[in-house]
Amino acid sequence: MSLAELNSDIAAFRHYLQSERGMADNTVQAYGRDLDRFAKWCASVNYDKHTTPTLRDLASYLAFLHDEQLAPPSIARHLVTLKMFYRFLRLEERANASAVDLLGSPKLWERIPQVLSPTAVEDLLNSPQPGDRFHLRDRALLETLYATGCRASEVVGLKTDDVYLDSAFCRCTGKGNKQRVVPLGRPAVEALRDYLAVKLEAKGANHGTYVFSSKSGRQLTRIHLWSLVKKYCKRAGLPQSVSPHTLRHSFATHILAGGADLRTVQELLGHSSIQTTQHYTHVDRDRLKAIHRQFHPLGKSEDRRQETRDRRQEKIE
Repeated sequence: MSLAELNSDIAAFRHYLQSERGMADNTVQAYGRDLDRFAKWCASVNYDKHTTPTLRDLASYLAFLHDEQLAPPSIARHLVTLKMFYRFLRLEERANASAVDLLGSPKLWERIPQVLSPTAVEDLLNSPQPGDRFHLRDRALLETLYATGCRASEVVGLKTDDVYLDSAFCRCTGKGNKQRVVPLGRPAVEALRDYLAVKLEAKGANHGTYVFSSKSGRQLTRIHLWSLVKKYCKRAGLPQSVSPHTLRHSFATHILAGGADLRTVQELLGHSSIQTTQHYTHVDRDRLKAIHRQFHPLGKSEDRRQETRDRRQEKIE
């Protein structure tokens, strides 16, 4: 098998993901970049048996990824891409590569997502000022990110017909073109109403399809959104590690702290598995302590012990 045939199979796989699986362009591009790296390795070692790989061959590829100094989560993602690619080749009767299913993912540490406090979120939402060029748009953008917990791609992909301000909800299109309905809080509704009124007045019938657009009327990109969040984080004195996804994490953590159940949060975030949503239970320590006090047989005893320690400390002081 030549390298040209491998590239042809990769192109067919990308078409399959987009046309038959209905995956988003960003997801298809990510899988394509992973497989381009696989093709790069095949070319570097003159590997011409991609339809009949052995476990040793694939282990060599994983060693190559490690030598490229990829982080364990990135290596795990490359492995998932490779498995999906070979499942597609088996579906097309192009390969019978069972060896790929024997590869194990590198062990990953569970990473607790970064979350902003409610006060920090408020500072960020108040960062756009009337003197800014796109003050109303940027305020509405930040409010929508936090109010819905949507991904950056879902927010910039919002169309005017997807937003129902009178009913206070919007319709988001997530991964795999799956749609879900997400409520909008009063601050987000007011910010969107103010922004869209000015936009409609300025643009008239040519206000565009998408809710959030540039001066020329084009849809905002994820990169533009990312840079806007960075800009206002700097103004609010927040860490530069904060990203649009941080607001999604904060949304989930804050509504869990307010008493929402995991299934509701899963539906709001558009998670296909509740295991993904469970990560947020590790963030809110106060909520875990409250549950422990309520349901553990010795939970209330621990409260009494803490009260006794507090009284002793007061006497000492």
